[in-house]
Amino acid sequence: MTTTPASPDPTMEAIGEAVTAGRAGDTASARRDLLDLWSGIGVSGDPLHRCTLAHYLADLYDDPAQALAWDIRALDAADAVTEQRVQEHHAGLHIAGFYPSLHLNLADNYRRLGSFDSAAEHLAAAKEHAPGLRQDAYGDLLRSAIEHVAEAIARKDTTKRASAPGSSV
Repeated sequence: MTTTPASPDPTMEAIGEAVTAGRAGDTASARRDLLDLWSGIGVSGDPLHRCTLAHYLADLYDDPAQALAWDIRALDAADAVTEQRVQEHHAGLHIAGFYPSLHLNLADNYRRLGSFDSAAEHLAAAKEHAPGLRQDAYGDLLRSAIEHVAEAIARKDTTKRASAPGSSV
């Protein structure tokens, strides 16, 4: 969700460092660091910080119920992020671009929990927001994941996808 910032943001940098540690296999440290940051940000802190942190923290949980709680927080925070705030962070980002991934993650968590109606609702929302995705590797990744989750919902499959975020950590 983040790239080169328009201006320095120590919180976003700390989130990025924790995400890097998690992707390198140190999930316990990454989770601890992100939870510490969350304590500092608080539930009423900067919505961009809350959205980004919660989105990435969800990926560090194998338990779909724990991931779901963080993905709900991420979506809730995204709804409070202004386009101006996103542009302050990075001129190339738009809040609309966050929604396909946020809804996809919620759909996948609900699917893994066997709540297929809720999964289908969030999958529909991910598909509704997907036309705004860029035609690049990230956009292709999300479009592919949307299709994989749709297929898994249709099969009533609750197993974790091998390509799911956090699967390699």
